[in-house]
Amino acid sequence: MKLLIVDDDPLIVKSLSLTLARESDITIVGTGSDGAQALKVCDEQKPDIVLMDIRMPGVDGIAATRLIKKHHPEIRIMMLTTFDDKPNISQALAAGADGYLIKTDKIADIAGKLRVLMDGVGVLGADVLKKLTVQENPALDFLTQRERDIARLVAQGLTNKEIAAQLFLSEGTVRNNLAVVMEKLGVTNRTQLGMAYYDTVDLP
Repeated sequence: MKLLIVDDDPLIVKSLSLTLARESDITIVGTGSDGAQALKVCDEQKPDIVLMDIRMPGVDGIAATRLIKKHHPEIRIMMLTTFDDKPNISQALAAGADGYLIKTDKIADIAGKLRVLMDGVGVLGADVLKKLTVQENPALDFLTQRERDIARLVAQGLTNKEIAAQLFLSEGTVRNNLAVVMEKLGVTNRTQLGMAYYDTVDLP
């Protein structure tokens, strides 16, 4: 496979290049320190995979991913970054990234994951997968499922009548459950409830 490595840290680029170049089926066709360079090398060398950092000066990795996928949709992009927060993960995947790894992963293991990506299978590191699948903070665990649903819909701005229709409940049941939710969360109005709910949910 032809590989392009993009990272603004020259030591990381050197380490990745030296390690991955030892693999008989990997050829390093270029390196870059920002997204603009990444797109230029993609135009010239047509790599199979780009190993891409996120935070870089100028054009960052997410913007570069979007540009590369627009002009070269066949090129696969593996994010390799220190950022394991859900917003960065979600934005990178939405931009078209085919894989997402954290730099704490062993460099020696990256070659195997690149091969998996080369076969057309998306690759997510274990920590990344956990971030995407664990949606809620334990702070909401003391709410019943019905109370949680009502809190979510209130946070989305629905009225009691709209919530009742959506959950197939009476308005009286919604009002009673809402009073219990507010008491459990220690809030006194719908605005405070919405803020409390979003403060305890890991949003995309």
